[in-house]
This record gives sequence, structure tokens and C-alpha cells, in this order.
Amino acid sequence: MFEDFAFREEAVRGVTNQIGVYALCDLDGVPVYVGQSRDGIRSRVRRHLTSARSDIIANRQIDVWEIAYVEAFPVERADELSAVESLVFHQYDANSQLMNGTVPPPPQIATILAPSEKVQILSTDELDDRRTAPQRLPRQARHYSNMVDHYLTVKNSDQMARAMRAHFERLARYHNDLLQPE
Repeated sequence: MFEDFAFREEAVRGVTNQIGVYALCDLDGVPVYVGQSRDGIRSRVRRHLTSARSDIIANRQIDVWEIAYVEAFPVERADELSAVESLVFHQYDANSQLMNGTVPPPPQIATILAPSEKVQILSTDELDDRRTAPQRLPRQARHYSNMVDHYLTVKNSDQMARAMRAHFERLARYHNDLLQPE
């Protein structure tokens, strides 16, 4: 296993820095978190990836190691952020329960939004290495254990319980992948 920090840093530079909504996607391209940024999507994503000022990381709801793609949904005005975040969140959450801290209210309109860009922030070699069950299962097991500890000792909340359920489903999938390789 290796970490290609230079590739990630260069890739993140390619993410738009417009204000807007973004989705952090896992190694399989599945969105796991949707957020908004008033100070630029690139800046906010960079803070998530470095764990700097990121509640979703501090509360152990997502594992940065699993983040491989960023989808961006820029907006023109800050007053559009909440509506777009709600649309994107509920669009993705319907297929794969997201691990957001706070679940936005359902959108007022039913529109499907496509990202203006999807940026791969891990090199292809690193993606291939991380996608294997022997890499993912132990990592996810440790992460789930950390979440349980955080839930029991720091933050017993509906948001943490929701994230734990989503992670447990992933853990079970990785377990099955390890025992029944393709």
C-alpha cells in the first residue's frame, strides 16, 4: 500500500473553487458525503482531505482513505446552496445511504442534477491497490471500531447511528468480497 500525496494534491487543484455543493465519493465512485462551501469547493475539499476543520472527519463519519473522487455542483449565488445541497443529497441518498452529519430537508422540487465535474483524486495505481478486499476490510473494520468508540464515549446521536449503519453495510460487503473473490 502506498500514498501518492503529490497526485492527490495536484488533482485537488483541478477541482473548481467556485462556491457550491460537492460530493465526496469512495473508491467505487459511490457518493458517501454531500456538503456545501461558501468559500470555494476546492478549499473545502482540501480541508476534508487533511482533516482540518472538518466535523465529518472529526466525528469519524467518513474515512478519508476511502475518498477517491470529488463531484462538484457550482452555483452562482450563495442563497442557492441549501436547495442544491438538498437536491444532490436526496438524489444520492436514495441509492446509497450517505454518511452526512446533518440530513438536509427533502427538496421542494424533484430534479436530477449532474455534477459539472468529477475529479479523480487518487492515482489509478493507488485506486487499484485500495479497491482490494484485503486492503479495504481491515481498514473499514478499524474505522467502524473507531466510530463505535466515538458513539459510546463522545457523540451518541442519530447522525452517528446513521453513519454507523452505512459503514456496517460497507464492512459486510468487504467481508463478503474477501471470502468470495470474483
